[in-house]
Amino acid sequence: MARFQIPSTPPTVNKTIRLPSDVVEEVEQAIQGKNCTFSAFVIAAVRTALEDIREGDASCQDVNVKSTRKT
Repeated sequence: MARFQIPSTPPTVNKTIRLPSDVVEEVEQAIQGKNCTFSAFVIAAVRTALEDIREGDASCQDVNVKSTRKT
């Protein structure tokens, strides 16, 4: 049997960001009734996005290219 180890909480930094109201509402609906906080959801989403960038996700790069092109 494995010995119990008290988990450590990773260090955090406070950042203030502005999110569109519709995004906040969608996140709140998505986590309603689940054992998840708004912050935990956002952290997981950011980590997923960073992983996609690391893997060279073409769709993420396409979005950046399209948003910077002049039409």
